[in-house]
Amino acid sequence: MFGWAVTFLVIAIIAGVFGFAGIAGTATLIAKVLFVVGLVAFLGLLVVGRRPPTA
Repeated sequence: MFGWAVTFLVIAIIAGVFGFAGIAGTATLIAKVLFVVGLVAFLGLLVVGRRPPTA
C-alpha cells in the first residue's frame, strides 16, 4: 500500500515539474488516500495482533 502511495507521489512530482497541474493534483490526492488507508490497515492489524491458535 505504501509502495503505491510513493509511486503516485513520484508521478505527482514529475507531473508538477512538467506543468500538468490537474494530473499532479489528482496523483497527490490518490497518494494521500492510499497512505491513510495503509496507515489505518497497519494500525488495525497492530492492535488485533496475532492470536495463538485455539485447540
